[in-house]
Amino acid sequence: MNLIKPTILIIEDEKNISNFISTALLGQDYRVLQSFTGVDGMSVITSQCPDLILLDLGLPDMDGLDIIRQVRDWSAVPILVISARTQELEKVTALDLGADDYLVKPFGTSELLARIRTARRHYSSGLANSRQRTYQTGQLSIDFEKYLVTVNNQEIHLTQIEFKIISLLAKNAGHVMTYDSIMKNVWGPYIGVNNRILRVNMANIRRKLEENPADPEYILTEIGIGYRMVEDHE
Repeated sequence: MNLIKPTILIIEDEKNISNFISTALLGQDYRVLQSFTGVDGMSVITSQCPDLILLDLGLPDMDGLDIIRQVRDWSAVPILVISARTQELEKVTALDLGADDYLVKPFGTSELLARIRTARRHYSSGLANSRQRTYQTGQLSIDFEKYLVTVNNQEIHLTQIEFKIISLLAKNAGHVMTYDSIMKNVWGPYIGVNNRILRVNMANIRRKLEENPADPEYILTEIGIGYRMVEDHE
């Protein structure tokens, strides 16, 4: 079974450290993205929507604390700080701004992987407490924890962005979600107002899910407003 790999973004300006972490994560079957500046890191966060962020505070172009602050304005994605800064005030500030954990350099691979597992487990637990773990209607089934989508018991292969879109709609099934709210939830607050990127992704999703994409059964279009996923077992 070809499940979607969790994506981890490393924002770290020291390439040898970033590459070391990347190698360790790839060995644990994670998908890895690397950024070496804060500006590039923010761009990747909003465009790729990683499942967890490993963040160095001492970046060449901006303070990592500002990244935490900006991301927490719109996302609850787990953020694990990896920093050489050892002062207690730095740790407290990062955690108060919304970081999930703080790991001081140098650190071992086993500890890093354990902290990542813990952060992801806490995040998943929070989602499970507020929303369902699965969605089922007609022949469509979505397992949010396993990143698994099936139609007629056949696995559907989606991109990371496509999965985030249908997960968002399914978790709000029965409710109309505006184009703007979907784009901001999936790509972040800086996506702009042009919804072409959403419409292109939706066309791809419907080709994969719907028996007749021109007459969709699962994801309905509210003309001029947005999209609505049919309710569970509707």
